[in-house]
Amino acid sequence: MNTRLLWTAFVTIVVKEIRRFTRIWVQTLLPPAITMTLYFIIFGNLIGSRIGDMGGFDYMEYIVPGLIMMSVITNSYGNVVSSFFGTKFQRNIEELLVSPVPNWVILAGYVIGGASRGLGVGFIVTLLSLFFTDLQIHHLFVTIAVVLLTAILFALGGFINAVYAKTFDDIAIVPTFILTPLTYLGGVFYSIQLLPGFWQGVSQLNPILYMVNSFRYGILGVSDINIGFAFAMIIGFIVLLGGYAMHLLNTGKGIRE
Repeated sequence: MNTRLLWTAFVTIVVKEIRRFTRIWVQTLLPPAITMTLYFIIFGNLIGSRIGDMGGFDYMEYIVPGLIMMSVITNSYGNVVSSFFGTKFQRNIEELLVSPVPNWVILAGYVIGGASRGLGVGFIVTLLSLFFTDLQIHHLFVTIAVVLLTAILFALGGFINAVYAKTFDDIAIVPTFILTPLTYLGGVFYSIQLLPGFWQGVSQLNPILYMVNSFRYGILGVSDINIGFAFAMIIGFIVLLGGYAMHLLNTGKGIRE
């Protein structure tokens, strides 16, 4: 396939994925917006007023970056895992496999489509947060880069989960038992500086901690971790998961079986 045809195939997959979640926006975009608004009210206004400052910032201001990142992570992951598994379940994947579209184009289309939903929800949550606090971007490049890379990373994770899933129940295992606990323990609602030394070390094994703190640094200019190391880790995970996802596509694992 020439470049024009490759681009057409890529755009077709991306547009299909975007239309998929925008067509049912009441189910895909509205619920996370409502959920995050409740977080802002309960944790930010009600509980935050009792906690006081966190890292030199108002508690509401401190948790907003984490809540935005949490919405990006869960929606980027959830969009791809449900979409690609649905394609497998309905046997539509066979149409892609017999077409001349390269596997990397298929993967890129699904990942960008999933990342688009994550970024879209993140943007909505950011707009909602402005009703509760003022956001001043400390470092624009870090803010944009980390949210883009994180959305891509978890879209890849959702793709791999979808490949291995055999039933609809399987696509909920990772988000429920792995993704959600790691997100809540990833420094969204607190600074790890408040933890004892041992638990600070344990927290640093959580990869989501680095994404949340990098994004917080981009907005507020404060972080519990080294930003350079965080970027290296995120990019490393993207390369690792991207390579593994390509391996699964090329071998047909969970698809042709």
